[in-house]
Amino acid sequence: MTVAIEDLLREEAPQVLGALLRRHDDFAAAEDAVQEALIAAASQWPAEGVPDYPRGWLIQVANRRMLDHLRSEQARRRREERSPVEEHPPVPDQDDTLVLLFMCCHPALKPAAAIALTLRAVGGLTTAEIAGAFLIPEATMAQRITRAKLKIKESGVPFRLPAERDERLAAVLHVLYLIFNEGYTSSAGPDLQRRDLSTEAIRLTRALHGSSSDPEVAGLLALMLLIDARRDARTGPSGELIPLTEQDRGRWDQPQITEGVALITATLPRGPVGPYQVQAAINAVHDEAPSADDTDWPQLLALYGVLRGMTDNPMVALNHAVAFAMVHGPAAGLDLLTTLAADKRIANHHRLHAVRAHLLEMAGEGVAAAEAYRIAASHTASVPEQRYLTLKAAQALR
Repeated sequence: MTVAIEDLLREEAPQVLGALLRRHDDFAAAEDAVQEALIAAASQWPAEGVPDYPRGWLIQVANRRMLDHLRSEQARRRREERSPVEEHPPVPDQDDTLVLLFMCCHPALKPAAAIALTLRAVGGLTTAEIAGAFLIPEATMAQRITRAKLKIKESGVPFRLPAERDERLAAVLHVLYLIFNEGYTSSAGPDLQRRDLSTEAIRLTRALHGSSSDPEVAGLLALMLLIDARRDARTGPSGELIPLTEQDRGRWDQPQITEGVALITATLPRGPVGPYQVQAAINAVHDEAPSADDTDWPQLLALYGVLRGMTDNPMVALNHAVAFAMVHGPAAGLDLLTTLAADKRIANHHRLHAVRAHLLEMAGEGVAAAEAYRIAASHTASVPEQRYLTLKAAQALR
């Protein structure tokens, strides 16, 4: 199967699923039917050519599979369905991406389940691809997705945008943010980044932004664009981690930075300002600095101060401590870390130890810095991060 056909199928999958759900209102059965249609297309289109109307072709095939399923259920249960099985396929011309996003991010689902279901149903990733991204067995991921679909079915949620859309939007944005973060910095495994996940998160957020005027949606899209613009410079030839201060800024994606800056610049005055917008503004400051030495740390410190007032997130407090140290000196930053280390949510996180190591190194305490780097390396499952932190431990002793 060619890359073009694979991309087309991934793009059409949520639209086909949405079309079936509008008529049949059975998430699990509809998703299975869509997967069968995609498999049929993957085997037929390379030899026979892509149909003039790919979505219509997929919907017809998926609908036939769905009808076969319903008839089988009728025979097995020997009772009438709620409504007669209809031969004509659903209307294919409606964009259901947004509806699917809200359905997959149902409050009844835990974040891990919502992420998996979103990537499968809306992103078009296979169960094997999703399992690979999170380094768990495919069977385990399949069970997670199956349970998620069952919970949605049991909830009785209809296939339409929820009346409480504004309340549900925060959950949708959170899931997209988590998908992007896992793609940008994988929590475990041999690779620092999973570009398919971060790219898919941007695509879905862009689709949401096209249908929503909420400033936080624009803020999240800007945030993703501004961070993702640096991804080519984050790793070296062997996949090794390159920190922000050492990156070749000539490799940053300038058109993407321009888009992200323009988006957040236009969004901030609209208000109200939320945490995604502030994080986007923070990353705009980093991206617009000609060099690491030219970074406007006082402005970053002020922005992190605003962000800390919006969220009780220990990672935000950690980044605030870094900015505080860059403005007021490493000793001042280390004092903040002492307080932060009492927070059980972050006390054993590798980033806390890595920041402490960096500030100790800035203060000229090489031995203590090396030990902190070694502790940080032992607390991460990411191979590139382990190698980087171990190397930093050796360098701190020179």
